[in-house]
Amino acid sequence: MRTQMENEALVCFLEGRITSENSSAVGEAIRAAMAEHPGAAAVLDADALTYITSAGLRVLLALGKEAAKPLMIRNVSPEVYQTLDITGFTSLMDVRRKPREVSIDGCEIIGSGAVGTVYRLDEDTVLKLYRNAAYYPMLENELKRSKQAFLKGIPTAIPFDIVRVGDCLGTVFEMVKAESCNDALVRHPENANALARQYAAFLKTIHSVETEPGELPDARDTFRNYLRLVTDRLPKETFERVNRLLEALPYSGHVLHGDPQMKNVMMANGEMMLIDMDTLCVGDPVFELAGLYMSYICFTSVDPNDSMEFLGVERDVIQRVYHTFVEAYAETSDPDRLREVEDRAALMGCLRYLYVLTVLHMCKPGLEEVSLAFALDHINELAARVETLKLL
Repeated sequence: MRTQMENEALVCFLEGRITSENSSAVGEAIRAAMAEHPGAAAVLDADALTYITSAGLRVLLALGKEAAKPLMIRNVSPEVYQTLDITGFTSLMDVRRKPREVSIDGCEIIGSGAVGTVYRLDEDTVLKLYRNAAYYPMLENELKRSKQAFLKGIPTAIPFDIVRVGDCLGTVFEMVKAESCNDALVRHPENANALARQYAAFLKTIHSVETEPGELPDARDTFRNYLRLVTDRLPKETFERVNRLLEALPYSGHVLHGDPQMKNVMMANGEMMLIDMDTLCVGDPVFELAGLYMSYICFTSVDPNDSMEFLGVERDVIQRVYHTFVEAYAETSDPDRLREVEDRAALMGCLRYLYVLTVLHMCKPGLEEVSLAFALDHINELAARVETLKLL
């Protein structure tokens, strides 16, 4: 049996048939490999496994109980998966089907982001392809969150298949005549204001949906973690002020997308729907607007070319989209009220931006100092005057 290490996990490659005649030997070989890598997660790759009997299943069950960390079985063929499913193994262990292979040769690219690219496979389906296998947990989370959103009545594209393109994995969605809101903006920038208002009304509808506590992650925890990880970058007084604001914000079970910039909102037959659901969470809408502020104001203010390079539109267009969106979302044109809403969103947006810059290191070379100065100056200024983060 062949083994190898992948991302600190021990991978054991199963082959052929596991029956009563060889199951004990297979089990001992896996145990020996696990003993050589104590504490490592174990993965059984079933790509070349064609058959398994009850004796083999008992060995897998014993290995699962002995393993230091939960055992995963991947690349399982439909035939073997059926056996594992019928016997209940799919509820006892992390069992992953073997993705079918697809080709993207000649496929139109309809969107691109930090972790993947979206291709149109044919007239009815699109593929979101993650850049490498390290993003598999995000793919799994997206499948889970998409189903949760669908059951809540949230308009979203449901992924129905996991596929492989070379060494990369992706999810396939059914989307007939769909394009992203960002693409619609690129084609018709003169419609920016109308699109922003429709966009705001759509997200308000999403935010009206409520869930039970614990059903989805709490956005407050995400932003608390951002603050914790950038503590050393902030003056003590500013840190304490932002921390108090976060702790004073009450729990909200309202559904948020988590990253609702217009590349993650599709339009099909004039109706909007969400994609990229791995960030789905709950919380006050201030966190949703914060994500938009970071994408549309922070990055584009520091780098005038960012808007055209990442979004395909001029900076003044995308910043106008943001301000029109906020006005429509807040349902007011009162300048004092708008400033309150924008300040709260901007404070959380700059906190997220600071995290992205200093922890994720997502900054264009040569712009590190000016980007950091923008984030810190705005956080210090806003923290001194924002009295509450609550929008709802």
